[in-house]
Formats: sequence, C-alpha cells, structure tokens
Amino acid sequence: MILTRKSTQAASSQNPSPSRLTRGASAFVGNTIDRRTFLRRSGLAAGGAAALSQLPFSMMRKAEAADKAPAGNIEVKRTICTHCSVGCAIDAVVQNGVWIRQEPVFDSPINLGAHCAKGASIREHGMHEISHRLRTPMKLVGGKWEKISWDVALAEVSDKMLKIKKESGADATFWIGSSKHNNEQAYLLRKFVSFFGTNNMDHQARICHSTTVAGVANTWGYGAMTNSYNDEQNSKCILFFGSNAAEAHPVSMLHTLHAKENGAKVIVVDPRFTRTAAKADTYYRIRSGADVAFLMGMLHHIFKNGWEDKDYIKARVYGMDKVREEAAKWTPDKVEEVTGMKEAEVRDVAEQMSKNKPSTIVWAMGQTQHTNGNAIVRASCILQLALGNVGVSGGGCNIYRGHDNVQGATDVGPNPDSLPGYYGIAEGSWKHFANVWGVDFEWIKKQFANPGMMTKPGLTVSRWADAVLEKNELIDQDSNLKAVVFWGHAPNSQTRGKEMVDAMKKLELMVVIDPYPSATAAMAAMVRKDNVYLLPAATQLECAGSATASNRSLQWREKVIEPMFESRTDHMIMYQLAQKFGFAKEFTAKIKLSKGKAGMDEPDMEDTLREINRGVWTIGYTGQSPERLQAHMRNMHVFDIKTLRAKGGKDAKTGYVLDGDYFGLPWPCFGTAAIKHPGSPNLYDTSKHMMDGGGNFRANFGVERDGVSLLAEDGSHSKGADLTTGYPELDHVLLKKLGWWDELTEDEKKAAEGKNWKTDSSGGMIRVFMKEHGCHPFGNAKARAVVWNFPDSVPLHREPLYSPRADLVDKYPTHDDQKNRWRVPVLFKTVQQANKDAGKMYPLTMTSGRLVEYEGGGDETRSNPWLAELQQEMFVEINPKDANDRGVRNNEYVWVESPTKARLKVKTLVTERVGPGTVFLPFHFAGWWMGEDMKKYYPEGAAPIVRGEAVNTATTYGYDIVTMMQESKTTLCQVSKA
Repeated sequence: MILTRKSTQAASSQNPSPSRLTRGASAFVGNTIDRRTFLRRSGLAAGGAAALSQLPFSMMRKAEAADKAPAGNIEVKRTICTHCSVGCAIDAVVQNGVWIRQEPVFDSPINLGAHCAKGASIREHGMHEISHRLRTPMKLVGGKWEKISWDVALAEVSDKMLKIKKESGADATFWIGSSKHNNEQAYLLRKFVSFFGTNNMDHQARICHSTTVAGVANTWGYGAMTNSYNDEQNSKCILFFGSNAAEAHPVSMLHTLHAKENGAKVIVVDPRFTRTAAKADTYYRIRSGADVAFLMGMLHHIFKNGWEDKDYIKARVYGMDKVREEAAKWTPDKVEEVTGMKEAEVRDVAEQMSKNKPSTIVWAMGQTQHTNGNAIVRASCILQLALGNVGVSGGGCNIYRGHDNVQGATDVGPNPDSLPGYYGIAEGSWKHFANVWGVDFEWIKKQFANPGMMTKPGLTVSRWADAVLEKNELIDQDSNLKAVVFWGHAPNSQTRGKEMVDAMKKLELMVVIDPYPSATAAMAAMVRKDNVYLLPAATQLECAGSATASNRSLQWREKVIEPMFESRTDHMIMYQLAQKFGFAKEFTAKIKLSKGKAGMDEPDMEDTLREINRGVWTIGYTGQSPERLQAHMRNMHVFDIKTLRAKGGKDAKTGYVLDGDYFGLPWPCFGTAAIKHPGSPNLYDTSKHMMDGGGNFRANFGVERDGVSLLAEDGSHSKGADLTTGYPELDHVLLKKLGWWDELTEDEKKAAEGKNWKTDSSGGMIRVFMKEHGCHPFGNAKARAVVWNFPDSVPLHREPLYSPRADLVDKYPTHDDQKNRWRVPVLFKTVQQANKDAGKMYPLTMTSGRLVEYEGGGDETRSNPWLAELQQEMFVEINPKDANDRGVRNNEYVWVESPTKARLKVKTLVTERVGPGTVFLPFHFAGWWMGEDMKKYYPEGAAPIVRGEAVNTATTYGYDIVTMMQESKTTLCQVSKA
C-alpha cells in the first residue's frame, strides 16, 4: 500500500476508495505477510481478523469517497531527511509550489517507512509563516543587524576578501564547509577554496569522525563503516561502545531490534545508562576516557582463552603479536583500576562477542571525541580483526556518522589535507584533478602563496581560533587568520567557546552562509560592532543532489520547493562569489550551468556528479551516475531489506535493469557506470566476487615491512579472482607483467600508460583487472594491527588531559607537546600536568552527547515548534548522590563550572542514568551565554524558539594528536546551586 501516489486523480463517488484500515485488513486477513508488508500496514499483525475484532466499533465504518482534492497541480517529490546519517526517505507532497504534507517512504530499505521526531517534522523548514530562518542578506552595523541586497553583500564580501588576500595572503582566510552540503556542493567547495589559493578549509567531520577516518583507514584501507545498518540483522552479537543510537540515529534501531528478535545479543558499555542501553540485553558502566583499557582488557581474555580466529589472523592480519604483548599487560586488576569495570563484566563482553559470531561493534562520537581518539578507534578495529569479524556479513565495524551527508562531505569535500576522494595534496594529485577540472595545473599553482603551501595541510576547524589568537611566530603560515567563513557550521558544536568568542572579536571579517543565522551570528554580535555578514542559503530541501548515508549508499534528492525568502542555493552562491573573485570560468570549465532561482546561473548538480564520477576513482565514486541513482530512488521496493540487493526489476522510465545492484550503489562502486559494478555492501568480503561487491584488504602501505610481507597469504582472495595470493595495487607496470595489458582498447592504453588505477581517466585498467579477472584494483594485503605512521604503533591507554584520577596520570601520561601540528602548536603534557590536581576543585567528570529531539548545533531543530515543545530547556544529568551532596533537587537551576571558569546556568535532571562522579549535558543548545539570554544579539525574528547554554562554552582544551579531534567527552566540572 502506497499512502502517497504520484497522481492528481481524486477518487470518484461512483467508485469509492476503501478506507486505509479496510485496505490494510483485507490485504492480509488469512494471508502470511512479510516484515515490510507488516510495516506498511501500520502495525496491524498477521491474523488480522483477530486484531480487527479488538477495534472499537466506531472505527469500523462504511468506506466513503475522499473529499475532492483542492484544485491545483500536486506533485510528489522524493527526498532524504536532512538530519542524521541514517538516510530516511521522504515523499514530499507539493501543491502549486507549496509543500502541503509529507509521508515516510515505506518502500525504503533503509527506514522501512519510519521516521524519528526530527524527520517527521522536517516540513516545518519549508513553512513561511513560522519560520526562524534568515530571510535576507544582513550585515552588522554599529552592533545592529541591517538588511542589505544580495548585490551589496556579494560586492562587499568579495572586496574585503580580496583585500585580505592581497595584503596577507589567501592563507589568512579560513573556510568552514558543511556536512549538510550535498556531495556535489561539498565537492565544489573544495574546488572553490582551492582556486582561492588555500588549503585552509574544513567541516564538521573534523569534530565528528576524523579519528575514525584516520584510525580505520590506517588499519585496513578505507576510513568508513564496513557494513550497514541493515546487515546488523545478520549479527549474532552487537556491542554498542561509544554510540547511543536510540537517540542519535533512532531509525537505525529498527535493524538492531530486528537482529535482537532473531536472537542477537545486544550489549551496551557506556558511562551513562542510555536509551540504547534500555533496549540491550546487557549494560555495563565504564569510566569516561578509559576506552582503550577496556578494549585491551577484552583482548586479554580473548587471547588467554584462545577465542581469537587464528587462521584469519595468519592469512589476513599483520602485527597481531605486538597487540598480544600489549594486551597481556592488561590484567583484570589493571583494567578495573582504570575503567571501574569488574573482571567478570569485561570477560562477559569478550565471551559474548567471541562465541556469538558474526559479531559487530557500533560506535559514534563516544569513541572519537577524545585526545586519544585515534587509539580507541584502532583498538576497536583490532578487536574485530582478532575475532575474524571484518569482511563478514553481520560483523565489521558499524560506525554511525552524524549529519546527513558527513560521510559524503568527508569523501569528496573540503578537507584541509586531501582533494576529493582522499587524494593527497601532493603535486601528482593536483595534476590529476587539474585534468578532471579542465584547468591548467600551473594556473592552480599560481593561486597559492607558493608551491609549499599548495602541498601543506591547512588549518582544522577545531583549531581556527588558535590560528587567530596564537603568536604569529608560532604559526606555520605567513599570517594569522584575518577572515573566517562559516558555511553551514554551528560554532557551539566546537569546544572552548570562550576562546572562540575572543577569536571572533579579533577577526577583520566574518561571513555566515546558512539557512539559519546560527549561534555564530549571536556570538559575533555579542563582541563585535561591524564586519559580519549573514547570507541566507537554501536548505537541501530546496535543491537537488546526492547524499551519502553512513553505510556508504548514495541517494538522490529531488528539489521539493524553490528556495524560500531571498535564500539562494549554496552552489549558486559559490558561483557568484567565483565571478567576483575572477575564476568563474575555471570553476565550471567542465560543468554545465543551469538556471536556478530567478533565472540566475548555477552549476548543474547532475553534471557536477558526473565530474565527480570522472575523477574520484580511489574510493569508487565513479559508478554512481545520476541516472543509476535516480533509478534506485524510483524503485526502492525491489531492494532486499537485509542484503540491500535488488531482487529484480526494470526502471519503467529508463529501462535500466536493477538486478544485482545494491541499494544506493554503496561505495566503492568501481569503474564507470557502464560496467555496472553493483556497489559494495560489506567491505573486504572475500566470500563474494569483485563484481558482486566482494573485496579484500587494501595494499596501501607498501608490500613489506622489516622484511615481513604485508600482502595477504596464498589462498586469501576474493571469490573467483585469477590472482589467488596477495598483490600490490594496480598500475600500468603490474598489468603488463600479468600479460593483461592487451585486453585494453587502444584508447585505453593511451590513457593508462604511466598511470595507476587512481589516475587512469579511462577506467580501462579497473575494467580489465576487476571485471575480466576478478581482482581488486587497490591490491590484496593484510590489515595492520600495528602501524608506523602514528605516534603509538599499538593503541595505548593515555589519561585525558583533564582527568579526575591524578593517581593514573603518572602511570598513563599523555603525549609530549607538539611544536607544530596542522600549522599550530598543540599542548599535551603541559596542560595535563598543570591540571593534574584539578579534580580537587572540579571533582565531577563532565561528558556530553545527543538528544533525539535535536540535531548538531541545534539551530534548525530548536527553531522547529514541534521539536521545541518536546525539549524546552538545557539541562545537566546528575546522580542523586551528587545532587544531594550539593543540596540541589530535580528541575532546579544550577551552575556548572569548568576549569576554564566558564559557568553554565542549566536545569538539573537528577537521575541514575549517570553514576556518581559523572554529569552529562547535551550539546545541541546555544543562545545563552553564562546565564544571559542572547536573544537580543540575533537578527529580529531569527532567534531559535528554544535557547540555552552551550556545553562547549565550558569544555576544555584537548586534541587528538593525529587529527586534531576535539575532546568533548571527558573533562571536569563542579555543580552548585544557582
């Protein structure tokens, strides 16, 4: 039953349409139904007659014709929710350009017709009368917001930017992109900032999953979720460690609960008894910041009891012996000392994961947002390697991303250390993309201050404030930052809010490009009088484009409505700024322009995806053509909800045969669209042929180390591969040595000569290697349990910089200070030693996390009246013992003070969700500043309905040594009655 039909015909009175209840009942009375049908029938169960007999008589009535639909053209636009990364599909019903209602897509194999509260109320972002959106361009004049025209805004912003570039260099600017941008916009922003002449750009992934990307990619090849939400239904045991999916990714819990119904054990290990823990079979409490110790404790029991997969390790893993040595040190008494967990608890988790395989581990920012984040992530990966759970259906590492397109924006967007597709910023990569973009390499090089800056990673979003405030001689670029552009990013999601406001005050120019003014506008107006500009961007509901869900599936959004008020699409704004900067021709050299709002030119989104397809070979963003993705969106019903594979069917519009495709063509989808690679549902799976989505571990770190081979052992290979042993990544030399070169066409030979699989623009090498011989273009190697490009080759426990346990700081110290990381100094031991005894004054461990009602920095969702009603105040969860000791009761105002001396005025939620000594605050709030409501600093009518203190006003200094991930999960505070 499809609730929303793509039809404008109303039911006639002569042939009345049966009621929804009657249709649902008649469809299954006396019949067997599958789960999807069950969900479609809105909860009515098999044996429907019995269920119907329990309904009140008043609900059973004669079917009547529906009221005649109002006059006007009705269209149904299929889009994707713009909140978290699950990828829930929405059918938006539009009449005469007005979005009149929405339906969840019951045929979606991802959300199965479900929505969380945020998704169910997303239509409010398209409503005029109650909108808190930024309606016109504005600038700060004398401390007050004034409306200006787009022409004035673009002229003034571009003039000021060019002046800063001329006087201080392009590196004096910093561009904060967005995980809300679709893939095409994120890709264009990377190109746009490159053409401006700097690598100083970043986005939310830095403070979300940068430690995941680094840790996972450096273990087995790709820095992404290995399996999928759906594949959890094949798991026998699921460990949530660093994820509260029930609130952060609510609809994903459908698949977890289906797995539980099938007999899977669900375990939660967390400092807090979360809503996910409430659905688990087992919950154990752990001290915040003790993650590596727990994982090593699990490995201790696994190795001690012989539960590891010895054959798997021998064939597919390098360096596990070194991990075994480290795990041997983590005896149960040491694990308990650090984690607070009893031996029986740690052993129980290890045993359940070992004896109920395939087992999977799920994490999100509970693992990543630590000064030791890279080590935690790698330890989780190593656990799964030890158990032989990687490259297995029902196993793997299910890493839940945050925003709707944080995966895609990471893959192809504005990263300071890579070009789209994780190509490095070495000269060869720039030349590859110069060819893709149709621009002369020498022209691009001239945009940068010098060739050295072109190949130097830029600043990170987590440290931009330090690049403003730090002494110039300590920064690894000519100038301090003078201008910052917030392009779809909320500053209250970043730590050290006090220092950020100091940096905002010192800047010469701030620009905010966003559908909502965000906390940026209020924070800036609180300390500045001028040189701040607000430009209204359209939402993703007002443009077309693709988004990549956490499981790596791409989905195409149709534009639902035209950009509201005076907003313009992000890609239109990029193009118009490119015109002002003088590189509009180069910006769209190989991308056609289409007519956008008011007939103005903007880069065409379908054509932009085609450019991505032509260049991003590394991670397989080459096979997902607009046509293939759109066919998937029209035919969701043919995809299996466990495997994601199309069970058969032809797209009526194009004739495209969907058979064999995996939904959304999850990357890597190798080769050109013409060879029809189906996508890769589960990475590194050797049980499948390469052309069925199979794979093996990536040969990305050489072929040997200290005389030991890094390649897979003989017999370890993808099903049907002609090479049955390990081999290096594909290049022209290897193809010739194997005697397969002549299988290329003559044109392909010309394009492939002197190239490797990542730079062969024809895709010919991939076609021959993969389709004809079943081999993986990135080689066949072992995963690395030991690395040599991180400070710790084997994951080590290191105490947080602000630890409540002074006794453990000396035993497990942090890193030495670093003179330069990502262009700025970073402190470790200096901060840790200076605050070694901070626990005496600030005895409570402060951690933060998500709520189901709000998303990210919260500006959009706290401006939604339906969501605002659900959660009206910022709060702190505090254990009854700690509350009683401080003389506070439930729902009273308290001050939460951190070692920075920042003070947050919030309400108490006295609860045993948190243990004694720990408090929890959500991170979605802003609009108060240390007790003061900031409403007066927002543009009129644009302040969110719900405002409150931002936890990150009070969070402390601390960064991961590899990625500059911020520490937001473990710091210290004190709570007192307000």
